[in-house]
Amino acid sequence: MSFAWTAHRFAGGALALDVANSIILRADPERRIDRFADLATMDSFAEAANRFGAESARFGRLSPVAAENRLRLINLREATDRHFRATALAESRADLLADLLEAIAAILRGVAHHGGSLSLDTATAHSALSLAASPEPDRLKICPNCGWLFLDRSRNRSRTWCDMAVCGNRSKAKRHYHRNREEKGE
Repeated sequence: MSFAWTAHRFAGGALALDVANSIILRADPERRIDRFADLATMDSFAEAANRFGAESARFGRLSPVAAENRLRLINLREATDRHFRATALAESRADLLADLLEAIAAILRGVAHHGGSLSLDTATAHSALSLAASPEPDRLKICPNCGWLFLDRSRNRSRTWCDMAVCGNRSKAKRHYHRNREEKGE
């Protein structure tokens, strides 16, 4: 199955969250899709992050993850999701932060620059470290439609969905459908 990264896939607001969101339907084991299970899709993520990512200016041009570092990126992705999901739910735990910091350290110990650019795993480690040090954990949210993590950078912190054009519209359409069914007595 062919897959193309789109701007919607980078709705997290930070590279580390976009990487964590590379698992679709994470909470549903039967329908869960790991976009990084296909190595070509993982490789194309770096290029897509260069085009669509919120932190593309910060990191410059990202290069794909070296083959020997792929497992470290997956470990960082999972530690990122566990820690920041708990933070968004106001259930922060020291052990999850420790796991995240260990995953970050494992990547940063072996930093290699490819032609003056950062690799995706190194940039993701920097992004996760910046998020962990953020003084505003209340800006971290979970989309009620898809379950993705995202940063709410709205002035009044009222953002509900990761992407209004996708998840917001789906949620509104679902409510409209159910309201119409109730009105018709179905």
